[in-house]
This record gives sequence, C-alpha cells and structure tokens, in this order.
Amino acid sequence: MKTVLVTGGAGFIGSNFIHYLLRIEPQVHIINLDKLTYAGNLDNLNDLPDPTRHTFVHGDICDKGLVAELFRRYSIETVIHFAAETHVDRSIDSPEPFIQSNIVGTFTLLEAARQAWLVEKTVPVEQAHFHHVSTDEVFGTLRPEDPAFSETTPYSPRSPYSASKASSDHLVRSYFHTFGLPVTITNCSNNYGPYQYPEKLIPLIILNARNGRPLPIYGDGQQIRDWLYVEDHCEAIWRVATQGRLGETYNVGGDNQPTNLQVVRTICSVLDELAPAADGKPHESLITFVKDRPGHDRRYAMDITRIASELGWRPRQSLETGLFRTVEWYLNHPEWVKAVQEKSDLSGWMDKNYANRGGKP
Repeated sequence: MKTVLVTGGAGFIGSNFIHYLLRIEPQVHIINLDKLTYAGNLDNLNDLPDPTRHTFVHGDICDKGLVAELFRRYSIETVIHFAAETHVDRSIDSPEPFIQSNIVGTFTLLEAARQAWLVEKTVPVEQAHFHHVSTDEVFGTLRPEDPAFSETTPYSPRSPYSASKASSDHLVRSYFHTFGLPVTITNCSNNYGPYQYPEKLIPLIILNARNGRPLPIYGDGQQIRDWLYVEDHCEAIWRVATQGRLGETYNVGGDNQPTNLQVVRTICSVLDELAPAADGKPHESLITFVKDRPGHDRRYAMDITRIASELGWRPRQSLETGLFRTVEWYLNHPEWVKAVQEKSDLSGWMDKNYANRGGKP
C-alpha cells in the first residue's frame, strides 16, 4: 500500500484529486492534511470511493512538529502539495496569510521530506516523491500576440498571490538541486469544476445567475484565461508524479483561450437550457461590468507540448463540455452550496470585495 500525503485535501482541487486517486489506485492510502480555512470543506469529502483508505488530519502545514510526525507515523512515500491561499483579490486585501501558507508552509513540508527521506530514510529514496502544485500566474501576463507560457518562460509575478507561489516554486526546485530531493512541479491554468468555493468566477456566475442576481465582470471582460477542468488537472498531476522526470516542471492547461466575457456567456447559455429563468429572460441580461482588479493580468495561455509529448497527457474536456458538467453539478448539489454559504462568511467577503467596484453580486 503506497501512502500519499495530500495537503489541502479538503479544498477544491485537493478534494477532487482525492476522489480521483481513490477511484483509480486501489493500492493507495491517503493522509489528508488540511487546516480547514474558509475554503476548506469536509463536505467535499463525502461519498469517497473507499473512505477506509482516507485518513483526515486537521492541521497546519506550517506546524513543523505535526508535519514531521506524519512523515514518521505513516511512512509517507509521496507528497502531493495543494495547500495554499489562492484568491488574488484576497491577497491584495491581506497578503500575510499568503506568505505564511504558500512560502513558509512549503518550506516546512520540504524540510520534513528531506529529514524523513534523506536523513532518517523512513522509506527508500527511490520510492519517495514530492510533487508541488503551482500556477500559471507566476509567469505574469501576456499580450495578445505573445506566445503561450512554456516551462522556460521567465517568472514575472504581479500580485502577492503569484509572488508567493513563485517563491514556493523556487524553494522546491532548490531542494532538488541542493539536496537531491525527488521533486516535480506542475504549473496549471485556471481550474473549474465541482466543489469550487463560490468566490471564484465560474461558481459565482452559476449561483448568481440561478438566483437572478447581477453577474459581475471585471473591467471590459476581455481578460483571457486558459480554463482547465479539474479532473483533467488531477489526471495530469498523477501522471507527472508517477512518470515525470525528477526536477522538471510541466505546464498543464485546458488548451483554450476564451475571454472572461465568453466564459460567462457560455455559462448563461447552459443555464438557459438546463434551468431557464422564471421570467423567461436570458441569464445573459444579468451581466454587470464593474471596476477592474488592481494589476489584473490581461492574458494567460499555456503551452502543454512537454506534458503531451513526454507523458501523453491532454485534457479530455473541452471548455463547452466541462462547463456543462460544472453547471449541472452545481444545479444538482444545492445542499452543498447552502452548507458552504452557512459555514463561511462568503456574503461578507463578496460585499467587501465588490463594494467599491460599482456593482454588488
């Protein structure tokens, strides 16, 4: 039985990864370490394929003693490191939690892995692996005519969030080159899908539209993102963690470049089909343009040539099929939405974030 430590496994991508891994790998036991901040939700872990192979630990990745104890107690062989503060707007409002979780937390995990695998040799080092999940935002922004981000694109972070993730990437890479720690990194584009906290664009639009509320679009809505369905991302992560070259970085993207406005209009179209508004109006009529985010990156795009050619991975879902699945999931899980809204201060944060933007979701 391979023991895998998943950090942030009650969050959006982490919980999807746990569902995915338990389904495809019958010989894996997952230790799930999560602090359960506002975006962590134990309800994301309901109906796991085999809950007997999942152990939840409530704790902080910055807790050196706890992290070291988990490596020893469970003989951790693989780390899949998701735990991070991720919302750019929150990093603008309050940068400090991003420094702690994304930089100090990653350092704490790396040190624990180095001590366990290279010093104490709790498992043979050839069986050990540390995979770090990062973001395309470390590369900065692209102009319309620029080529897509590749693994050799220079880092140019432009928000406290992306700067903290860039720092963590550099730390992970340094532990490979300095200590020989077996690591890989993936830099992914914008994820979407089930269990995403409703402050992010796609679930926010779905839920607001469903409730007849304004659909806030930053600026002119022409910002371009490369949208990646979360289960495709989970497959890519495990492919890299099990088959990728040590010390290497792999870009993961959805192979698409719609504007934010196009994404919102597509969601509205799906909702018009699956859940027409009571007044008969198209959901697109709810779109409201609001003041843009400070330092808002204009365009991201990912070149996925390396992971496709070396590891044979490509996204299975197109933007259209992925969005249809996502809208369908949120419509079919009102109890999850209600629980998230009751457990967190989502409405307070939304009021605060949009108060000075000329629109209120």
